[in-house]
Amino acid sequence: MTPGAGADAAVAPMTVSRGFAEAERAVVARLYWQAFGDKLGRVMGPADKAQAYIARTIRPDHAMVARDGRGRVIGVAGFRTREGSFLAIDRPRLAAVYGPPGGALRARLLGLLATETDNRRFLVDGICVERSARGKGVGTRLIEELATEARRRGHPALKLEVRADNLRARSLYERRGFETVGSGHSRLSGALFGLAHWVTMARPV
Repeated sequence: MTPGAGADAAVAPMTVSRGFAEAERAVVARLYWQAFGDKLGRVMGPADKAQAYIARTIRPDHAMVARDGRGRVIGVAGFRTREGSFLAIDRPRLAAVYGPPGGALRARLLGLLATETDNRRFLVDGICVERSARGKGVGTRLIEELATEARRRGHPALKLEVRADNLRARSLYERRGFETVGSGHSRLSGALFGLAHWVTMARPV
């Protein structure tokens, strides 16, 4: 799922590149938790353990990272391919952080989230923007960089899922050319992740 990423006003200077350094793992993990903690907190909490797991597991080769003029990470966009995803379900690492019983339980629950790999459309695996940088065009830039990566890989379109009531995010995606192509609902997902209803959106690259 992909939360709102801000409006289209520009922030300068800003650079976007693929990947992040090992020293940036904790920063990227904090940013991811800032964006998705409300959804994942019931299953992955407490926050310190969740961020420890995220920092160990995120893949730099499946991320676009935005930095401000001082080189600080202000936004991250993950993506999913046949080779893996930005944040995967890693049972050994879950066990290392939460203990074997807690890790096994969380692996089963997290497995309820979408694990689809679309062979045609390029799957967005979460967009996160630092709170202080929202509304300054960071999300827009990340989306366009994802589109460039999709074209490079031979995909004709981007695809993402967003919570149905996240109107701010849906508005941003619509401005960037996304259209709603499907929807879904799940009482269990709603109880575990606060994600009872979602929409699927796609756009050509």
